[in-house]
Amino acid sequence: MWKTIAKRVILMIPQIFIFSILVFLFAKLMPGDPFTGLITPNMDAQTMETIRQQASLNDPWYIQYTNWIGNALQGDFGQSYTYSVPVSTLIGQRIGNTIWLSVVSVLITYLLAIPLGMYAGRHNDSLGDKVISFYHYAGFAVPTFIFALLLIWLFGYTLHIFPTRGVVTTGIASGNLAYIWDRFYHLLLPALAYALLATTSIVQYLRAGIIDAKQEDYVRTARSKGIPENKVYSKHIFRNSILPIASFSGYDITGLIGGSIFIESIFSFPGMGQLFISSVGARDYSVVTALILLFGVAALLGALVSDIIMSIVDPRIRIE
Repeated sequence: MWKTIAKRVILMIPQIFIFSILVFLFAKLMPGDPFTGLITPNMDAQTMETIRQQASLNDPWYIQYTNWIGNALQGDFGQSYTYSVPVSTLIGQRIGNTIWLSVVSVLITYLLAIPLGMYAGRHNDSLGDKVISFYHYAGFAVPTFIFALLLIWLFGYTLHIFPTRGVVTTGIASGNLAYIWDRFYHLLLPALAYALLATTSIVQYLRAGIIDAKQEDYVRTARSKGIPENKVYSKHIFRNSILPIASFSGYDITGLIGGSIFIESIFSFPGMGQLFISSVGARDYSVVTALILLFGVAALLGALVSDIIMSIVDPRIRIE
């Protein structure tokens, strides 16, 4: 298994290389450049051209790419034109927030989805199953930003249960339990907003898998042997029904590294998604290219993690 994983990692190298070229070229095709917003009536064209020349923006694209990817391999993604700090420093300040938001979101998602999917599949066509199905269709129909705003209105402004923005309360000293709890408290509402919508597809996959699996011959055989019904579902049906979810669970885990753009923007959560949106608006190409490259690498890792999880859930499946 470890040998196969090593081969997959080696195959990811040319994929990342090709992806980095596409990212760089698409960034160059964006209108304007990082200095477009600096142009004022008092700035002459010669001064602006000098600034662009000093930033090597007039060099051929392949020379710019070679310099960029060479520095990126050393952890240097250049300087942010907007924040005037190294891009790696800027990402380092945000990625921790997004990782914690991702971890809490995934935990809540699966803690909600698996019991709901198990119940709906086991008691299909019951009143509870119809309620869960209604929740499933409503989750697909409601846009993320509207749902997040509803949660802010309900839990933030009406019930005053959760804070509605930021990552920590201003004035709390770091390094103690109160600070840790306050950060976790700020995570709950955006994580809940993401998880409640993300559960819908998982519930539906699990429900359909259980309905199909409980009609199989091996389930009838287990029941004929007198195995308790709860054990039939937990040991036989659930393990086979979970395979479709396991096939894309790696994408759920690593895909959240990019953060939810809508969730982080609405909750003013200083993570990777919010940084990406602000960088696109400011034409901060060095930050945009670095973030897209990071998101792409995370997607490739997600495919590898999904295969590993599949092989753990079902030993019959091996990574090809």
